[in-house]
Amino acid sequence: MESKPVHFKNISREESYGYDRKTLDYIRNAAAHGLYEIRGMGAKRKLPNFDDLVFLGASMSRYPLEGYREKCLTKTVLGTRFAKKPIELEIPITIAGMSFGSLSANVKEALGRAASEVGTSTTTGDGGMTPEERLSSRTLIYQCLPSRYGFNPDDVRKADAIEVVIGQGAKPGGGGMLLGQKVSPRVAGMRTLPEGIDQRSACRHPDWTGPDDLAIKIQELREITDWEKPIYVKVGATRTFNDVKLAVHSGADVVVVDGMQGGTAATQTCFIEHIGIPTLAAVRQAVNALEDLDMKGKVQLIVSGGVRTGADVAKALAMGADAVAIGQGVLVALGCNGETYFQNGGHHDATADYNAIGTAPGYCHHCHTGKCPVGITTQDAILEQRLSPEVGARHLRNYLKTLNMELTTIARACGKQNVHHLEPEDLVALTIEAAAMAGVPLAGTSWIPGKGF
Repeated sequence: MESKPVHFKNISREESYGYDRKTLDYIRNAAAHGLYEIRGMGAKRKLPNFDDLVFLGASMSRYPLEGYREKCLTKTVLGTRFAKKPIELEIPITIAGMSFGSLSANVKEALGRAASEVGTSTTTGDGGMTPEERLSSRTLIYQCLPSRYGFNPDDVRKADAIEVVIGQGAKPGGGGMLLGQKVSPRVAGMRTLPEGIDQRSACRHPDWTGPDDLAIKIQELREITDWEKPIYVKVGATRTFNDVKLAVHSGADVVVVDGMQGGTAATQTCFIEHIGIPTLAAVRQAVNALEDLDMKGKVQLIVSGGVRTGADVAKALAMGADAVAIGQGVLVALGCNGETYFQNGGHHDATADYNAIGTAPGYCHHCHTGKCPVGITTQDAILEQRLSPEVGARHLRNYLKTLNMELTTIARACGKQNVHHLEPEDLVALTIEAAAMAGVPLAGTSWIPGKGF
């Protein structure tokens, strides 16, 4: 009698790990269109992050601070190495560079208002400085990118610091993108571009090929600003140890390290998901580089890429950062991926607009389309009215205030009178991978992977 194959129900419906539905969709789309995907926001894959660390709060061996009676200082000074006028901030939480073009003019104004109200800085991003942004920002950092779009020496002098951008965490080694639907007449005029045409920035600066040339450029920037402005150098996290050393060698006052969880307005998905290293690993390498050069405390370190909560901020500072920069969290605070938008004194349902671009609230990464349902990542004259500067500033101020409250709460619990006194000794890791990347012990042990028992 011929035997028949037995089909087990769970096996016949089992999904392949290497060729799951997501991979199958990717291959089919590539086969159908011959194009790679472009999207906004940051990495969606699970990566080691600050959640994999926890604090060792005070108890018997450490003495905590009383939350309401003992102060915990948050003042942050950036750019003390060479600048005549270092940046002084009330909190160590700054707003990352996001351009006018990727964001609407209303959003840029809201960022400046909120940052000014809580005593921190905001950053121009690519494409130049808008008058609304300068007027609303007490402390504004001016970015110098490979594209040179909108770069104006007079605006450089109006800024409070200059950030030379070598790369971003979402796309190290790649230039920026601004698709034609967001190149409005105003954006085109600021960037000297044709309206409605896709723009791809250069991936490297035309003025230098290495750190010695960069040192000359930094000297030029210092000279046109009379040595007043701090010079930041921003790198996407890849070969972080060497890159930080070279940035210091070039004369940077501040180094900004952006991990691969950092977001973007538009780039290839293969960049976002497969290039760079997690922020957790990058912070430790950056601090090691500064310590190796005996420049810790002389050159300040700003960390960005996936910083979302006050606990994330506290952990970055404990690992050795002087401040953090936040982008995606800021957009969410303004209403990004929200179900409603606030306009004309009331809340309005945005679900239909999400459906029209093929997504839903909470899943949207369609910043590149210019069709943002809540009016944030758009240049559309109608959509951008869905976020008013006043409402956006209020929400963002509350978010930044909450982060700072959480930061100081954690610092007090660790017995610190200043958030900048948080240190690696206050941290342990919950996974072997996080312990190795962050350079702190695995919880319950004194073991740091790679450093023996």
